[in-house]
Amino acid sequence: MHTISSYNFCCKKTLVRVDFNVPLDADFNIMDDSRLRASIPTIKKIISDGGSVILMSHLGRPKGVVSEKYSLKYLVQHLNKLINEELGCSINLFFVNNCIGENVISKCNSLKEKEVLLLENLRFHKEEESGDEIFSKQLADLGDVFVNDAFGTAHRAHASTTIIAKHFAPENRFFGFLMEAEIKNAEKVLHKAEKPFCAIIGGAKVSDKILIIENLLDRVTDIIIGGGMAYTFIKAQGGKIGNSLCEIDRLETVKNILSKAAAKNVVIHLPIDSIIADKFSKDAETSESDSNNISEEWMGLDIGSKAAEHFGNVIKNCKTILWNGPMGVFEMEKFQKGTLSIAKAVAEATQQGSFSIVGGGDSIAAVNKFGFADKVSYVSTGGGAMLEYFEGKTLPGIAAIKSI
Repeated sequence: MHTISSYNFCCKKTLVRVDFNVPLDADFNIMDDSRLRASIPTIKKIISDGGSVILMSHLGRPKGVVSEKYSLKYLVQHLNKLINEELGCSINLFFVNNCIGENVISKCNSLKEKEVLLLENLRFHKEEESGDEIFSKQLADLGDVFVNDAFGTAHRAHASTTIIAKHFAPENRFFGFLMEAEIKNAEKVLHKAEKPFCAIIGGAKVSDKILIIENLLDRVTDIIIGGGMAYTFIKAQGGKIGNSLCEIDRLETVKNILSKAAAKNVVIHLPIDSIIADKFSKDAETSESDSNNISEEWMGLDIGSKAAEHFGNVIKNCKTILWNGPMGVFEMEKFQKGTLSIAKAVAEATQQGSFSIVGGGDSIAAVNKFGFADKVSYVSTGGGAMLEYFEGKTLPGIAAIKSI
């Protein structure tokens, strides 16, 4: 793996693709700065070597149109604070309101050693997402070397994540520290996992997780299924799920997964009971029911207490744990206990020596919300990227750096 550890960035203008796609509130305040913090070690390395840093990222989905609410200028003050705190000294951080053009070229050329320049949102140009060759060359010309530290976008063949790499010689393109950690931890789970190995798969739809489940069947000993997708599994086994979410067109797929799992001695755990509601609302009336006998007009929105205990016992007995997806609608207080119980169980197992990795936007949000992010082995910054990696796909952003 071509990483930055052994490279000296002294006097080099280093173009770094980061993932600063962070949530902002209505007043443009940063609601979660974990992706900014994740970029700091790579920035610190380059600055400490005596290089300069040109940061580029996307934010949101402006779809090729300049939009005030998606401007990266709102990140400058907090990012500057994070960098200076880490380095223990004052570093100049500048912002330019475009990512290509004469003004940008001028700003990059005038950048001094140990200074940082943040470019405006790449997706203000439609050429970014289309992987345009000319646009990627315009970006590449801004720096001497290229560092990809944006795992969250590694599954997209965009101009700044993939196409750009071909404009740098193999010895001048690298993975940053974040990308290195993401790949290392994902590879550990996929190819060096100690057993028993449990995958906790949640979320709304089976269709979103079919490939990851099938790819894990040859690796895991146990799969815990939670969230809305659990009811498609329960329905496929003949259970009564009331008005719970169910993908009727996936029932045969689920039966096939259950059959494959049995043949490979993989135990699939479904929720014994559920917290049910009369409507999808934070104000809903709730009750508890066996998951395979939910009354008509009621829907399962979280795992029940028996399921939480059962799942917790499975997790605590495993040496390797992968968690992707919540157990219920944890954004609503009435339906967060199941996801919270999983977070506690994963943290406890980790404390006892298990290796745990958490990925996927909702799972990451859950461990952050409940305060368990520092109690698991690794929290991935990539949602879709991590999912596709565990599905066994080659991620374009990774392949572009590795190809020589």
